[in-house]
Order: sequence, then structure tokens, then C-alpha cells
Amino acid sequence: MRNQRDSNRHVKVKQKSAVLNMLKKLDKIRFRGHKRDEFLDLAESPNASDTECGDEIPVKIPRTSTRDNEELRDPAGPGTIIMASGVQDFNRTESDRLNEIKGHLEIALLEKHFLQEELRKLREETNAETLRQELEKERQRRLELEQKVNEVLKARAEEVPATQQAAKPQTQANGTDKRSHTVCSRLQKWFCDKFGEYVEDFRFQPEENTVETEEPLSARRLTENMRRLKRGAKPVTNFVKNLSALSDWYSIYTSAIAFIIYMNAVWHGWAIPMFLFLAILRLSLNYLIARGWRIQWSIVPEVSEPVEPPKEDLTVSEKFQLVLDVAQKAQNLFGKMADILEKIKNLFMWVQPEITQKLYIALWAAFIASCFLPYRIIGLAMGLYAGIKFFLIDFIFKRCPRLRAKYDTPYIIWTSLPTDPQLKERSNATVSRRLQTAASRSYVGSNAPTGINKDEDTSRFHTTKRGNFHEVFNLSENERPLAVCENGWRCCLINRDRKMPTDYIRNGILYVTENYLCFESSKSGSSKRNKVIKLTDITDIQKYKVLSVLPGSGMGIAVSTPSTQKPLVFGAMVHRDEAFETIFNQYVKITSASSNSES
Repeated sequence: MRNQRDSNRHVKVKQKSAVLNMLKKLDKIRFRGHKRDEFLDLAESPNASDTECGDEIPVKIPRTSTRDNEELRDPAGPGTIIMASGVQDFNRTESDRLNEIKGHLEIALLEKHFLQEELRKLREETNAETLRQELEKERQRRLELEQKVNEVLKARAEEVPATQQAAKPQTQANGTDKRSHTVCSRLQKWFCDKFGEYVEDFRFQPEENTVETEEPLSARRLTENMRRLKRGAKPVTNFVKNLSALSDWYSIYTSAIAFIIYMNAVWHGWAIPMFLFLAILRLSLNYLIARGWRIQWSIVPEVSEPVEPPKEDLTVSEKFQLVLDVAQKAQNLFGKMADILEKIKNLFMWVQPEITQKLYIALWAAFIASCFLPYRIIGLAMGLYAGIKFFLIDFIFKRCPRLRAKYDTPYIIWTSLPTDPQLKERSNATVSRRLQTAASRSYVGSNAPTGINKDEDTSRFHTTKRGNFHEVFNLSENERPLAVCENGWRCCLINRDRKMPTDYIRNGILYVTENYLCFESSKSGSSKRNKVIKLTDITDIQKYKVLSVLPGSGMGIAVSTPSTQKPLVFGAMVHRDEAFETIFNQYVKITSASSNSES
């Protein structure tokens, strides 16, 4: 019995020491800290958690008291019950320790996973791969440079013994050879020091593609750039104004003196020195002006425009109006530039053969003259023609437009050159005319009754989307839309006398005939929702702005009649100005015709 007790005790102590060693090893791996002899129980630390990887969890190993040991050592009697309870407690503590080891292992695995994720993020942030590639490239470059340096050193080392072996038999000329070698080396070193930098500049390198960053849209930046553009273009505009003033004889004395000096310089062959002298004089005057001198050398007096101080805070309406103004100016500027470029392109592409033929003949004449005539005579002729054209002929043509339209060949050629939109309109017009003539011939020959001409037939059978025009508006068959508004203008009719939402605003199409203003509603097919206004009944017509908050002049037309208390408004018209001019011109034409008939 005693031997069995000793063996159980030996096994228990062995298991206990093995568990302690395992806990110490795990503590080393987990906490990377000093060795600890005692570990607190996980249940005794309230702040401990399985997911907390960085907190140290002390573990306490329960110790048996001396009394318990004595009871365990008691061989008989009631001590056996106590020994059994002690064995159960030991087994329970062993299971707790195993659970504790399991928890530590789980915590270590979680920490390993978190550390791997952090390491992956750090690698992505630092771009270690790109840095490694750049480092490898630099290493390769360094190795190449080292190889080149070694080759140069070897070549020099081979040259030096060769020169020494050749110099040994010639003992008398050794001093002179050394002096020449030193002189050559000094010259080579001086040449490398002086011109080595320039030689390095001619080394070819790959071109770097730099992408310019675009600034965001800003109202303040937009106004500043517009003012900068205006200030930068001011010298060019002033120069053009002075040239036009010379040609227009704005100052008679100045233009006469300039004409005499220019013609005298061209006659004696001093035209180029004269222009160079004028450029030097202009730069000298600019230098004096930059130094603070007040010098005004301009034929046309400069008008100082008031400079508005930039506003700090702009409202939404002001910003929108500013963007509209800038867009309008840019649109007009780009349109003029496009017209000039398209005319030049069409001139050289034989779009107008009769115009390009004149240029072709003039170029051939200039070529033949340059081959057979001396350049002095050609320069004299061109200079005299330019002076007479600039100072005399242009002055006469500007004062007499009819003469210019008949005899000014460059002006006639330039004005008759078409642009691409004009060519497109011409082609569309020719195609539509051909289709109209073919359709009218086939229609008149097949369906039109006898005794009706083309105008009556087209006016009679003009149709809208809902049927014949005169049937939709209950008008006579002679009434048809004008050629300008044959397809009508899309708009919305605002009748402020009505209070129902369906009657207050109606979407539709507006037409103008010779005697009526017709509005066709797009919602209903009945003619009750359409509106017909006689032009002679209109008392007032004007442009209208539906919402005063929006910038600009609006997109509506207000028409007043005796039958309505408030004027009818045709709003949301994209082509408002075109519609207003058409309606107003037809209104004036009808009212004047009616007044003349009454008188």
C-alpha cells in the first residue's frame, strides 16, 4: 500500500513538474518576458480576455497545505477519503491548467494572425517591391560604372608599360618623351575640365513625360485670368489700332510723314534698316518708360478704362452670370478663329475653284518673276505696292464701300471664301430643293386638282403632327406657317388668368402665319386646348423673363390682347430671340398694311 502511494505521489509530482515546464515555455513564447514561477488562474483576473493578445495573464498554481499532505500520507482510516478528495482536486486543477494552456495557444495564434495582417499592410504601404527594383537598378548601374572605370584603368595601365618599353632603348630621347607625355596629359585634363560638362550635355536621355495638374473651376480665378489676358493683349491691340489709324489718316500730318519716309526708304533700299531702327527705338522708349519716364508714343490717344476691384464674395447669380459672359466671349473668339482657319483651308483645298485659280495664277507669276528678275527690282515693286495699298488704296476703299466691293481683289476673295458651316448649309439647301421639286412635281401630277398653283397647294396641304394645319386651328386653307417657323418653336404657354394647374401651364408648339399666332397643345388632341391669336388684336409684345432670380434676359415672350387681363407668356423657348423677331416683324407688317388700307 505504501509502495502504491509512493508511486502515485511520484506520478503526481512528475505530471506537476511537466505542466510547470510547459507553462514556462509557453510564457516565453507568448510574452517574450522574464521567467516566472507562478501563474495566476484565469478566473481570478477579471480583466483577462481571450482576444486581448498584449495583456499579461498571470496564472497562480494552487498549493496544497501541510495538513493536506499529512492527510494524503495517512495510510488508513478516514485519511483514505481525504486522499480521494485530494486526487479529485488535483485532477480538477490539471484540467483547468490544460484549459489554460489551450487558451494561451488560441491567444498566440490570434496574435500571430494579427501580426501577419499588420506586416502585410506595412509591406503594401512602403512599396517594398518597387524599392527593391529601384535598388537593383542602382546596383546594376554601379556595377556597369565600376566595369567601365576598371576598363579605363586597365587600358591606361597597358599604355604605360608599352611606352616604358619603347622608351628603354632610346635613353637620350627619354626626357623629351616624358615631357611630351606630360604635356599631352595636361592638355587632355584641361580639355576635360573645360569642355567635359558640355560633352555631357549632349548625352541622349529618355524624354520625361510630365502631366500638368489642372486647376479646379473658380470664379475668382476665372476673372483674374480674363483680366490677365486683356492686359497681355493690350500692346498688340494698341499696335493694330495705330496701324489702322495710319491707314485711315487719323492724323493727317503723321500719316503724310510716315508715307514719305516709307516710300523714300523703299526707293533707296533702306526698308529693312528702317524697320530695325523702329524696333530699336521702341525698345529704347520702353526702357525709359520702365525707368519711370512718362512717354506717350501713340497716334490714337489711349483711353484709360476704370478698373473694377475684384469682389471677395460673389452670389450664386453673379457667379452664373460671370460664367455666361466668359462663355459668350470665348464662343465668339473661337468662332472668329475657326472662320479664319476654315477659310484658309478651303482656299488651298479648291473648295471654290474660281478663287483658288486666281491664287494659283498669282503664285506662278511670282515664281517666273523670281527666276528672271533681280531681287532688288522685285523687292522695290513689292515695297511700293504695299505702301500705295496701305496708305492710299485702303483709305479710298474704306471711304467708298461700293468701289471696294467691285475692285478690291483680296477683300472680294476673302469675303467670298466659305466656312464649313456655310458649305453644310449650302449642301443641305440644294438637297432640300431637289427633294421639294421632285415631291411637288409628283404630288401635283398625281393628286393636286386642276386650277390650283403650287403656293395654294403647299399652303393647303401643310400638316402638323395631329393633322392638317388649317383643320387643327380651324383656319382657312390659305393660312400656313412662315418659312422660318415651318416646324414651330417648342415652348410652354403660361395663362395667368387661369387658376387651375392644368390650364395655367401647357406644353406645345408655337407657329406664326401671315395673320395669326397659333399655339398647339401637346397633351390633348382636341382643338379646345389650342390657342389662336390674331396679330391685329395684339396690343403689346415684348421679351419676358419668367423668373427674375435667374441671370440673363430670360427665355419668354409676353403677348397682350384685349381679351386677357394679364399678358400671355410663351416661356422656355430655346430660340426666343429668333421667334420674337419673326413675330414682331410680321406684327408690324400686318398692322402697317391694315392702317394703310384704312387710310
